[in-house]
Amino acid sequence: MHRRKMITAALGAATLGGTTMALWSKRGEAADQRFEFELSEEQWRKRLSPAAFYVLREHGTERAGSSPLDREKRAGTFHCAGCDLPLFSSAAKFDSGTGWPSFYEPLPDAIGTREDRGWFMVRTEVHCRRCGGHLGHVFDDGPKPTGLRYCMNGVAMRFVAAEG
Repeated sequence: MHRRKMITAALGAATLGGTTMALWSKRGEAADQRFEFELSEEQWRKRLSPAAFYVLREHGTERAGSSPLDREKRAGTFHCAGCDLPLFSSAAKFDSGTGWPSFYEPLPDAIGTREDRGWFMVRTEVHCRRCGGHLGHVFDDGPKPTGLRYCMNGVAMRFVAAEG
């Protein structure tokens, strides 16, 4: 019976694509944590676009290549789309070829991480330290100096260009 459930789940993922991501990620962990910036679900829905709500609050994933922030080359800072906390400097951004904005390190005290067992694998989820919004995942295949790749959803962030 367990095998049948696994096959059904896999077929559901193939049929529904990205919309199943929220069903298989560990949403309950975020609900157990307290964050400095908290809103009700209704307030989040008013504050965010449907796509940003799906990613930040339901742990979804945007389609690869769909974010203009992946192609952003100007100097500046990438902020959380939920609470406006500065997360990443453009100086740490690199083209990973994955179709998502990628960085080799976050700004100090900007992010939190937790284990994500979604999609039948174990990954490290990255979330905003202040509001708990899901940003993406971190992998150990990035460039020097850290060797890390913070693979972020563009819809979970907004870009603020440097002045001058």
